[in-house]
Amino acid sequence: MIEDIQSNSDIWMVRAGRGGEFASRFLDESIIAIGWGEIGDVTAATPDDEIRRLIDAAYPGEKPGTRASWAGQIRRFVKEVEVGDPVVTYDNESRLYHLGEIRSDAERRTFVDAEGEKRSEFCRVVKWLDEVPRDSLLLSTRNSLAIPLTVSRKSAAASADLRRRASQSAPNAAQDDEPPPPEDETDESETLQGYIDKSDLFIEDAIAKLDWEQLQELVAGIIRAMGYKTRVSSPGPDRGVDIFASPDGLGLSEPRIFVEVKHRAGSIGAPAIRSFIGGRQQGDRCLYVSVGGFTQEARYEADRSQIPITLIAMSQLRELLVDYYEALDSETRALVPLKRVYWPAMLSDL
Repeated sequence: MIEDIQSNSDIWMVRAGRGGEFASRFLDESIIAIGWGEIGDVTAATPDDEIRRLIDAAYPGEKPGTRASWAGQIRRFVKEVEVGDPVVTYDNESRLYHLGEIRSDAERRTFVDAEGEKRSEFCRVVKWLDEVPRDSLLLSTRNSLAIPLTVSRKSAAASADLRRRASQSAPNAAQDDEPPPPEDETDESETLQGYIDKSDLFIEDAIAKLDWEQLQELVAGIIRAMGYKTRVSSPGPDRGVDIFASPDGLGLSEPRIFVEVKHRAGSIGAPAIRSFIGGRQQGDRCLYVSVGGFTQEARYEADRSQIPITLIAMSQLRELLVDYYEALDSETRALVPLKRVYWPAMLSDL
């Protein structure tokens, strides 16, 4: 439990890849890891100059500033993180921060990615101890945790908030107006991708603040922006599916789309998927939207289904909202107001 994590030490954050793509692997294998293993073996005894030389040799086509930033991330992970230190990583699918304790020194490993390619990484063993919903944290903590460094040490205030929320059973969302505390960003400036990553998290935060009926209307609005007509069920226990959509709005022409919308913290399991697709017919299509994500068993169930069903977690919902935002009606836009931001083209590859 959270009490096992050092209470007098600021928490390290290690990102599980862009968009948290490796979060499930971190949790299943009880590890944290970073890339750049192609540079070769690096240990805590490796001089900083040697780390920079290895980075320069392995990635000669990258800009000097980028290579220096990567060297700094490797140095932190291999040399500054210590056994016994607390660590946190973020799972975008479930919107949960997972807290644990470092249990080993860093070592270079090879693993096979989802495409079957061999990749090298630097890895540490972790004992995962607790989890914290992102929506339960103070605004200043959420801002702090959105900083797009691969490896960073969180401030005392953010670390204390993570520990406090982990010890509470009720995930009540908290708000404050504090600016985010300063972080250890001396070796990496904010880049365009960094701003995009933070924007993604903040848009997801805005979606999470909607109540269930508003979330249902948001999903229906996105489907309408795709060119379909929708019918949203009225509130009540016997309303059937949450949203029905089709080209004509009557279901006389295919595809007939049945949509379930769940707004809760927990992941959706396989029984809910089986129940939803039961009774569907040939020509029907199903969408299941869950801001709390889906279990692996639920995804297996969807893959095996004879009725086509698409599972949409928070990150996919955010992508759909952004992709179709300009085509949304004014009522749907008002649910999650967004503003277009322009970035100088000559800086986009920094």
